[in-house]
Amino acid sequence: MMGSKDVEAEIHPLRNEDQKSPENLGNLLKSEDNSPSKPSSSRLSRCRRVAFFLSLFICLFVVFVVSFIIPCPDRPVSQRMWRVDYNTAVTYDFLAMEDVNRDRIQDVVFFYKNANSSDSANQSCADEGLSSACTFVAAVSGANGSVLWERPVAQDVALVESVTLQLPGSEASSVCILVGRPGSLLTVDLLTGETLWSHTSSFGGNASILSPLLQLPDVDEDGAPDLLILVQEGREVGTYMYSGRTGHQIGHRGSLSVDGDSSPLLHVTRTGAHYLLLPCASSLCGSSVKDLYRRVTGKDGPFKSDPHWESRLNTSAHRLLPSSGTVRYLMSVPGSAGQDVLLVSSKACVLLDGQELTPKWTLETAQVLRKPVLGHYKPDTPAVVIENGTGLNRQILLLDLSSGAILWSQPLPSFPGGPPASSLPTADHRSAFFFWGLHELVSPPEMDAQDARHSLYMFHPTLPGVLLELANISANIVAFDAVLFEPSRHAAYVLLTGPMSWDVPGLVSVTKHKLRDLVPGSRVVHLGQDKPDGDLAIRDRFSWLRYRSEV
Repeated sequence: MMGSKDVEAEIHPLRNEDQKSPENLGNLLKSEDNSPSKPSSSRLSRCRRVAFFLSLFICLFVVFVVSFIIPCPDRPVSQRMWRVDYNTAVTYDFLAMEDVNRDRIQDVVFFYKNANSSDSANQSCADEGLSSACTFVAAVSGANGSVLWERPVAQDVALVESVTLQLPGSEASSVCILVGRPGSLLTVDLLTGETLWSHTSSFGGNASILSPLLQLPDVDEDGAPDLLILVQEGREVGTYMYSGRTGHQIGHRGSLSVDGDSSPLLHVTRTGAHYLLLPCASSLCGSSVKDLYRRVTGKDGPFKSDPHWESRLNTSAHRLLPSSGTVRYLMSVPGSAGQDVLLVSSKACVLLDGQELTPKWTLETAQVLRKPVLGHYKPDTPAVVIENGTGLNRQILLLDLSSGAILWSQPLPSFPGGPPASSLPTADHRSAFFFWGLHELVSPPEMDAQDARHSLYMFHPTLPGVLLELANISANIVAFDAVLFEPSRHAAYVLLTGPMSWDVPGLVSVTKHKLRDLVPGSRVVHLGQDKPDGDLAIRDRFSWLRYRSEV
């Protein structure tokens, strides 16, 4: 049976709790004394709230200051189109791009011949001790066409090229190397227009300068790359080396003992040896730079020799390779294991292995009268633009550079002497291509060249059945280039026009047009019967193309 105490506890549980011993009550009070007090917990919570709101206020204040109080750097407003005119002048086939005024927009450098400079520069030929008329070099802003600097540099110009020089203690800078008439050689800084050095050249009076000028490694050990100039003197090619830093001649005149007349190429084999390649009639001729340097200076220099190439040169009297026609152009192009050589002759176009000089592919029955242009038809896959034929029989070919396969072809008639093609890399790792031709893709044979208008066509590989006619020009085009003035956002074309004859000065103009602004008013040319997209949709796709800088 249950005891009376147990029954009492079951009936009155609370009373049982009240009857707990004083000992247990004391232990309970001690545990409450050891726990945190309510006031300290409340203070900690308030501190946390204050810290949170204070940090939030600081963040909002910083955003407000950056957005509304601190001024953003002024971004120059780039005009859609600008034009600079020079009256009673003539001009040269030369355009160079450089950010002269450091506004992150490429500027345009060109040469013209006139009695005086533009009104804004107020300079004359007499300021440099030259008689009138003389050659001026000018830099105009890529943003608005304003003249940045302008000055007379030579009486006349035989050859001018833009190269990059790395001088000791300074960043790499672009300069113009100018071979003047009569007998001058000078270098102009593209940023300032100042002459870095100027000397009287050693060329003969009837010498013809072979383009391009070639850059050598630093052979005189002054910290700057040096120059090699090839000159046609009678039936022989002479060589002259100059210091890139001072312009002083290195050694004496040399000779290649061959008869070349155009397009020399400095080629580096896969063993690091330097060789000169030169078209000579129906052959590809070559010469060792190491041997040439030893002959003109009496020293060995920093150059190497390649046993395979030396063997071919010793057994062939400088003639490395026979050609099926007259060699017109030589180009160094990217290959799978170094640089290869693209040889263009009057009858074929051949890609040569850069080490063995064996053909990788050959395009027969080609009549190429203009230097090919590189680009990308497929993503990150090099392609080459070939203008095959002339006049009404001209055809544009896009070839895969590695295999020679024809990726795209289109008849595009034009008259001889038209502007060259160009290309711009796009964000999809392809290229936009630009070709000049007649307004009508099929033109009557009786059309006069002086009455024809040059049309600029734009092509992108994602729309292989379409050309976009961007512009229609009647003036004589001396030089043309498609240029990325600002990374990814500001692509434009630059046009240099002037008189056809040097004996009759006239209007010289430099013009820039933004490509995107030309698209809405362009003419869509469908190359086939199928028209999968409307003209408006095609213009939209061209308008939204994004461009990228060359790597």
